[in-house]
Amino acid sequence: MEFRTIVDIEKPGFEIGPCEEMLFVGSCFATEIGRRFQEEKFRATVNPFGVMYNPASILHTIEKLFASKSSADCKPSTVNYQTVFLTLGTNHVYRLKETGEIVDNCQKRPASLFTEEELTVDQCADYLQKAIELLREKNPDVHIVLTVSPIRYRKYGYHGSQLSKATLLLAVNKLFTSHFSLFTSYFPAYEIVNDELRDYRFYQNDMLHPSSQAVEYIWQRFSEVYLSDEAKNFLKEWAPLKAALAHKPFDPESEEYRAFMNKTMLKVAELQKKYPIFAV
Repeated sequence: MEFRTIVDIEKPGFEIGPCEEMLFVGSCFATEIGRRFQEEKFRATVNPFGVMYNPASILHTIEKLFASKSSADCKPSTVNYQTVFLTLGTNHVYRLKETGEIVDNCQKRPASLFTEEELTVDQCADYLQKAIELLREKNPDVHIVLTVSPIRYRKYGYHGSQLSKATLLLAVNKLFTSHFSLFTSYFPAYEIVNDELRDYRFYQNDMLHPSSQAVEYIWQRFSEVYLSDEAKNFLKEWAPLKAALAHKPFDPESEEYRAFMNKTMLKVAELQKKYPIFAV
């Protein structure tokens, strides 16, 4: 007898390799998942200009990355990603009254300086389309994963929060009815939390954000479908070394611990030979 429903995840037309270069842009859920990839030694850049909740701000991040590529201190990796993960949080945006521009961060300035509005399905889709087009200008082979954050927004009211998520889901669906479906995929994080993990024990104390256990489960579901066999094998080899490097010794100056670390670093060197782009 089954006591829960399992969300089906459609296998994308690509696989993510070990230590691949990735970009995560979007809500704080993108930050959580991006950090998980960093822990597993993927070369992941996570919200380089801060958390971005709406499609317009996500586009602004991509534009800033491209604008910075000509600067002297810009690393090439900042604009050349193999996989990009865009996480949509809300369709609500804030415009600065003085200029009419959509701001990405109100920087704790008085609310009276801004007007709040809700982007339509078409507007959300248009901002996402522009972001995807910019990414493909830099790398025509880039793979893009779209997802809707499962985090609810209490300030909109729970019904309002659901309407916001529905707008984002419809915008993503609109993209998938066009040629963008050829190089984009949708990962159902929102559906996994709401359909599989529909229990408050999978939330943090605020009852809004997924718990670390929920994030770990989403990571596992994602890994099963999106990671290549080589990447999965790398993770198995990296796991014991990751645990060893995280070990906190009682006496870090002891000969026993030094021998332990020397042995660990030899294994790290062996892993680096097998996966040249791997770096501790």
